[in-house]
Parts: sequence; C-alpha cells; structure tokens
Amino acid sequence: MQTAMNSTNRFTTLTAQPLRRRGASLAASLVVLALLALGHPATSRAQAGHAGHGKYAADLSRHLAAPQGPPQRWLRTLGSQQQVQAIVVSNSADAELTELRAQVLRLGGSVHARHPLINGLTVQLPPAQLDRLAARGDVVGITPNRSVRRTASLLETAVGASSAKASSTAPSNIRTGVYDGSGNIATYSGLDGSGVGIAVLDSGVMRGHKNFQNAGGTSRVLRNVNMLNANLANWLTGSDSTVSPAPGSAALANYEAAINVPATAPVHDAYGHGTHVASVAAGRGFYQAPDTTGVAPGANIFDVKVLDATGTGSISDVLEGINWVVFHAKQYNIRVLNISLAASTSQSWQNDPLCIAARRATAAGITVVVAAGNFGLTTAGAEVYGAISSPGIEPSVITVGSTNAKTTGWRSDDMTNMFSSRGPTRSALVVNGISQPDNLLKPDLVATGNRIFAAAATSNNASLPVWNSIAAANPDLVKAAGATQAHNQTVMGLSGTSIAAPAVSGTVALMLQANPGLTPPLIKAILQYTAQALPHANLLQQGAGLLNADAAVLVAKALRTDIASAIQAGSLAPGASLLASGKTLPAPTSTLHWEAVNWSRIVYAGGNQVFGGSALISQYQPIYDPRTTWAAGIVQRTQPVYWSGTGYPANTYVKGFTQTLATQQPLLAGGVVNARPLMGRSSALGKTGAFLPVATLAGWLASGSGTLLGSGVVLSEGVVLSEGVVLSEGVVLSEGVV
Repeated sequence: MQTAMNSTNRFTTLTAQPLRRRGASLAASLVVLALLALGHPATSRAQAGHAGHGKYAADLSRHLAAPQGPPQRWLRTLGSQQQVQAIVVSNSADAELTELRAQVLRLGGSVHARHPLINGLTVQLPPAQLDRLAARGDVVGITPNRSVRRTASLLETAVGASSAKASSTAPSNIRTGVYDGSGNIATYSGLDGSGVGIAVLDSGVMRGHKNFQNAGGTSRVLRNVNMLNANLANWLTGSDSTVSPAPGSAALANYEAAINVPATAPVHDAYGHGTHVASVAAGRGFYQAPDTTGVAPGANIFDVKVLDATGTGSISDVLEGINWVVFHAKQYNIRVLNISLAASTSQSWQNDPLCIAARRATAAGITVVVAAGNFGLTTAGAEVYGAISSPGIEPSVITVGSTNAKTTGWRSDDMTNMFSSRGPTRSALVVNGISQPDNLLKPDLVATGNRIFAAAATSNNASLPVWNSIAAANPDLVKAAGATQAHNQTVMGLSGTSIAAPAVSGTVALMLQANPGLTPPLIKAILQYTAQALPHANLLQQGAGLLNADAAVLVAKALRTDIASAIQAGSLAPGASLLASGKTLPAPTSTLHWEAVNWSRIVYAGGNQVFGGSALISQYQPIYDPRTTWAAGIVQRTQPVYWSGTGYPANTYVKGFTQTLATQQPLLAGGVVNARPLMGRSSALGKTGAFLPVATLAGWLASGSGTLLGSGVVLSEGVVLSEGVVLSEGVVLSEGVV
C-alpha cells in the first residue's frame, strides 16, 4: 500500500490562508494534462538531481531544475537573492513544529504562518536551501504557495427546491411559495436552511445586500472576516511570525480583531464573486423580478474572504480561511463550507495542502462543497478529460460540475456544460521517481450553473454605489438580469462550476435542517443516490447525475437523527438500520416541474468504485464516518483533537488532528451492489468503464443487475483493491478524447 506519509504518519494541525484560481494559462494546463495522459517522460518522472524530488510538487521541482523559467507568484528576488514561498507539510509529533521552524531560520529563511490544520508552515527560503529542508525526516511535502482563483429564481425550480412554479399536484417536500394579491411570491413556507451556517470562502460577501436579510430585515451574514488582513505571506526575511492562539487568549483576540471586517466597512466584496456565490446558496430575493432566491434562503452566512479585488489569492490564505471555519464551526453551527475556488496542482490528494485541509474539515463534521473547475474545453473547443482542480481532487469533498438548464425549469433538456471540468483526477503521487496518477472518479455530481442571476455586490455607499470589478468590466452581465438596479438590490448573471457548487451547498443546508444528524460522507452519498442521470453524459462528465434537492431532503427526513452521535460513540455496527422509526426509503423517483425524474441510485466510494442498491442508504456503511477517507486502496483515519480548558465547552474548538493509516477497517456492509462488473474496461471510444453513460448504468442497476456483496468490504494491510475504474496511462489521448 502506498502513501505519501512517513511510517509514523501522524499529524497535528489547524490553520489556513488565501487561495486563488489557476495561475497557469488554460493552454499551459492542457499541455501538462496531455503529457500526463501520454506518460510523457518530462512529467511522469520527477525531476532528478534534488534530494527532495519525491517531496517537491512538480512545478517546484521543474523550477529547481531550470531556474530561468516563467515568472511565478511564489518567486521573488529580494536584493540580489531569489526567494521561494512554499507550504511545508510535516509529520512531526510537535504541534508547534519548533525544530522545523528553527531550521528555516538557520537556513536564512522566514516562517510566515503555522497551519495546524495541515500540520504545516508557510515559509520563505532561498531555492538553494530547499533540499536541506526536504531532506528532513519530518518533512512530508513542499508545495509552492501558488495562486488560487474563483472558477468562473429559475435556480429553485431547476434544482427542485421549491414548488412555487411547479405543478400543484406535485408540491416540493422542501417549501412552497406563498403569493400576494399581485401574483408575486410574498414569503415561503417549509425548509429554508434556518439555523444552519454556510461558510463562503471567496472574495467577500456584501453584508448590506437585501438578498441576505431575513424576514425581519436583519442580515444573515453573521461574520465578515478577511484573511488578507493577516499579512502572513509578506516576504519578510529572517522572521518567525507564527502564533498558537488558545480559546480565550489575548493572542486569539488580537488575531480576530485583525481579520474582522465591520458591518460599516465601505466595501465588503470588491470583486463580486463571493456575493453572487453566497446568494446562490442562501439568497432571499423574491422581493423583485427576476426572483433571485437561492436554495437555502434562511441559512446563516459566514464570509471568509481569501480573494482580492481581482479574484486572486494564495494557497496560504485559503488554508488560513479553512482553519478559521474549522475552529469556529461548533461555535457558530457552521455545517457547510463552500469553496468555489481552483488551484492547479500536480500533487496527489494525499499530500496536496488544500486537500489535506479540506479532508480535515470533513473529519471535523463540516460538509465541504468544491467547484470542479471550468477547464473542460481546449481553446479550440475540444473536450478535455482529467482537468479537475484542487481541492476538487480530494475524495472526501463533494466536487460539483455544471449543467445548462436552458433557462427553463424543465430538467429533460438539461445538459452538462462543455466548460465544466471532467474527471478523472490526474494529480499524482511520486514513488521512487515515478509519477502515479490518482485516477479518482470526479466530479461527484452536477448542478445548474449556467446564466444564474443572483446578488451583485457594490460598495456600501447608497448615494454613489460603485460596481464590483466583474460587473464593471462586463456590464452586459448586469444588463442581462433585466432588474431594477437599485442600491443593495443589484443583480447580475454568472456561469461556471463556481455557481453550481453553492446550489449544492444550499441543498446540504436544507438536508441538515431536516436532519442535523447526517454526516458529510452520508450527505454526499444521498446527493449522488438521488441525482438524476442525464442522458448521454458519462461518469467523468456528470458524476452520478444532476442535483435533485427535493429527493435529497426527502431521504434525509427518512433517516435517524442520531447518526452522527452514534458514529462518534461507536455504537453503530456495519449494516445497522439508518431508517428512523416507522420510516421507509421513499420510492426512487420524483416529480419536478411536471416531469417524472428517476434517481440514479449510484454512489462513488473508494475513489474509483461504483456501488448501488438501497442498502447504501438504509443501512450503516462504515465509510459514513467522516473521520474515514478511502481512496484507491488507501484508508486514512483523521481524528480531531480539541482544546481543553476552562471558560468554554469541551470538544468545541479544534486544536489539531492525528492521522493514521487503517489496516483492518470495515468499509461497506453486506447487501450493497457492486456495479464494477457491469462497466467493463475504461474506453472512451467504446463508452465503457468510466466513459459509460450514467443513465445506462443506472438502468442496469435499477433492473437488478450488478454483484451483491455478501459480506461487505474490509481493507487489510497491504491489499490494494483491484475492482476500481482505473485509467491506464495513455487512454485519454490515445483514444482521441483531447
């Protein structure tokens, strides 16, 4: 069994900072992808000649081999000496990483931040000193502090969240619109996400926008924090600026004061992306036409700003943002984290810093929803496979692709957007100098993400409001909305997986309002199981299918509300019933906008496994423990460690994590159906394996095909499961897909 971790494989973690979209151009990304797919020697082997080549990310390794390459945000010349900013992940048992920090200073570098969330540091060093750092036994991986960027109501009807425009004979089980005397929606009855917190990791959220008010006119944006204010990656040399704030400490109070953005701030979202994303997830916009109400219009919103006015940031700031969310999750009941950001990566999910952070947020009980990326096409219009971005490559998160609803509530004409990134994940683990791609099935599902109208941010000056950067540069996005653009009621239209992801985040908030005992991996399984398989699209294009919020909530209501606490207590045996007393699973079909919608009843597990059968939902599967991550024959157990002290409740504030490899870990119970024997080898031309149309596979499973697992699945030490859908090197290009 292979892993990027050392044999000790234990971590202590908890901190995060800024993130951006891919720094490389789309064309450059596609060239790298093509080389990976062909097994090109330039990319399938790590660059030789460096002591830490197995620990370096590929782009950092390439720079060390050829320092005169193109400029990067993580490179800078100070005086006469070049400096590299990097994220160093450690397996040290010392939570403070004292000795590692000391060596960075001895090598002439600086420590800008400590990230307990990933047990890592943001450091700055001369490139010539990196090998000495990489040679340490307590260093697992070194990643350049890359740029991250945003991935660039009809919505309610399209996702099945409301029956306001649907057939009166088939009302939504979520909520119904109540009309006033003029034929406009006055209010809603039913589920709206109330009490559930959604953290939006993005460019900011305009707190004063009417879209975010509750029925009483009070803003549901409960906190605005700006990770860019922390100034943790400031290129100073010879300094160690790390802090270890304990709950109630002066250090924590000073930190919170530094990142807090007051409600009276002149601008909350200069770029405009985060406000739009938050509105899709939780906007309440039925006060004007067009109705821009989001999926969970009663949910609380937590604005975690990690992108600047140009929509860019750094991995370090994103890590800081995720850390803030994890630390405060129980305090504020933050149950959902939306990350509509993308960073290019060559690293496996096992050692990519953003993946580690997202995995640990999941282990802490937060459902992490991530945009797949908008890299499904070449500039010439050819379809590309294998372009999922980080942290969408992480197996524990819900990775969301985008569909086009064709401006109607009908689902029969929906199709996957060509720009939406396809799987599989092509990030790789370097073992003995050889790059081994992960080849995990992604995305997990798709949601409406084309021409979605939602809140548009402006400055907070009512007499002279200034448009956000996106709207200012693209005025047609505002004109297309057709709305009266009054201050704090402004609207614009956007497309992309960035916009599809918050539709799923809002749905998760509805599910948790209906059943707060759901765990993140169980939520993902329900979303996939109830998704609608769109015709013609395969497993790598649409995952399990199109989001069906109505069905997901219906299933959530049928399950026990003590599942999470029972898992934590260890009182659920594999195969135990998850159904609430007197409940049964609903029939696997929905009626949305007068249309019959069949559920896919497909669930991804193990990174590259496909399963079916009602036992997946009605019975406890050990993979629904959020502390367990199973992918490609590797099972990791990630356990949160909490601060202890007086003045605050126990098990509230996460201090760090321990991580181990599981050797005898039950994964699935008997009664689950293995779909792998139905799929055949992966062939793009033959439309088999990972390229099999999802609707075809769903039909076969519904008819009773597949292999019933009699005794479940247990992963033993040294066993790599061979049943997965693994793409061999060269399949992508040799079959003419790109």
